[in-house]
Amino acid sequence: MKKIVLTFGIIAGVILSVLMVATMPFIDRIGFDYGLVVGYTSMVVAFLLVFFGIRSYRENVGGGQISFGRAFSVGILIVLIASVMYVVTWEIIYFNFLPDFGEKYAAHMLEKARAAGASAEQLAAEAENMNEMKSILNNPLLNAAFTLLEPLPVGLVLTLVSAAILRKRYKEPQTT
Repeated sequence: MKKIVLTFGIIAGVILSVLMVATMPFIDRIGFDYGLVVGYTSMVVAFLLVFFGIRSYRENVGGGQISFGRAFSVGILIVLIASVMYVVTWEIIYFNFLPDFGEKYAAHMLEKARAAGASAEQLAAEAENMNEMKSILNNPLLNAAFTLLEPLPVGLVLTLVSAAILRKRYKEPQTT
């Protein structure tokens, strides 16, 4: 199980990391809203490897059969490996190459609220929220924890769906 989980987890993590490294320098041109779409789409693409990892385990280790629980454990381990690689990549990018990301994102959110017709009190509250967000982003441990929460739900959903689709029950041989 180790080899399959590591192989598919690392491949998924590399896909996540490469796509992040490729898109983050252009976040100003892409826009933060479209950046979220691009980011979550890349997560779905990378986590498709969960399906193939579970299938590989079923065919190569399980002899063509796998329970939902075993399929889920294989899938979630792949997701965890890829997610950790995603977090490490973000930490490196954020602290070394995008030190002004928090300010740019805060300015974007304030402008978005202003365009939506927010009152002065609402803008002040949003500015306070953005200051809290920047302080969280500047703490490496909190930044890592919140960053880990981005890919995990996507990976969990794809793991549940893949485990449900790929499970094959052990059948008793019929006696006549």
